[in-house]
Amino acid sequence: MLYEIAKPFVMGVVRVLWNPTISGAENIPDHGPVILASNHQAYSDTVFLPGQVRRSVHFLGKSDIFVARSPLTRVVAAVMRGLRVMPVDRSGGSASRSAIEAGLAVLEQGEVLGIYPEGTRSPDGRLYRGKTGVARFALATGAPVIPVAMLGAFEAQRGRKIFPHRTPRIHAVVGEPLAVAEIVAALEGAEEAKVLRAVTDALMDRIQSLSGQERSDEYASVQKKRMRQAQGRPAGSPESDAAV
Repeated sequence: MLYEIAKPFVMGVVRVLWNPTISGAENIPDHGPVILASNHQAYSDTVFLPGQVRRSVHFLGKSDIFVARSPLTRVVAAVMRGLRVMPVDRSGGSASRSAIEAGLAVLEQGEVLGIYPEGTRSPDGRLYRGKTGVARFALATGAPVIPVAMLGAFEAQRGRKIFPHRTPRIHAVVGEPLAVAEIVAALEGAEEAKVLRAVTDALMDRIQSLSGQERSDEYASVQKKRMRQAQGRPAGSPESDAAV
């Protein structure tokens, strides 16, 4: 209820201050389960993308951001819940299964699930190796996978912890559905891991074609760990972005 009530007001403020834009929104089906798979450039992605989509979007977010450590983090946690960001523990093992189950529940209800295939924000604006969660959801539910590219978000967020700069303007590009069935058919008889990776790589290729980003063959989490170590910070320092 908070999402439906707050969305018009929040986006009214967002449009006045940042005036984000979107193209290709007609590629998102009006009904049924849908997976929106976007690159992840900045904290603001989780507001600017779903705020410009007609349908309600459910994102999976790291449980860290819902841990109340101060009055500000409690407010942020409340806002995230109001924006339908669902807290999941992504530490691995049974925690990973809980994230999959949460995403499947959204899709089985015919809703829109938002996912960042990179698993976390890009630390330097490049597009990183995708994780196979999107492919798992698509194969399990048959939901269409819609690639999305956020443009300008990394540059607008640079030097800002929460609120992005007003320039450059942030633009979301929504692509046509990924041909998952064709990829699977071409690999008939192959091991599941190979199919999942093929679907994921095809998705990241599509996102890159929309965003024009430089690619990295590494996972973003590996680069972040390297950067934290170079700065003398603990390798396991928590992050506060909403991603899966």
